Amino acid sequence: MIRDVVIDVLLGLATATVAAAALGVAVMPDAYARLHYVTPAAIVAPVFVTLAIFVREGLDENTGETIVALFFLIVAAPFLSHATIRAMRVRDSGDWRQPRTREPRAKEPR
Repeated sequence: MIRDVVIDVLLGLATATVAAAALGVAVMPDAYARLHYVTPAAIVAPVFVTLAIFVREGLDENTGETIVALFFLIVAAPFLSHATIRAMRVRDSGDWRQPRTREPRAKEPR
């Protein structure tokens, strides 16, 4: 009974995390800002799902495989984000070493 409630809460938190991350991606103005909101969906939500599996299964082979998969997700996430940003910079400026140029803001009328 209590185990089922804990599992439901953990899976609800995972769902809420993904929904909030999707909302953040939807409202951000550019891809650089959107990338920040992918991280919770890619790391935090799988942690909640792994905890839910651990509560449901206990120390089992399925739990061990889930923890190994989570480890690889957590280790790979920073490299994937870096590679994604580098690819976006290459697309925008032709070279990832060039500073990102911003268009000057238009002056507001007084």
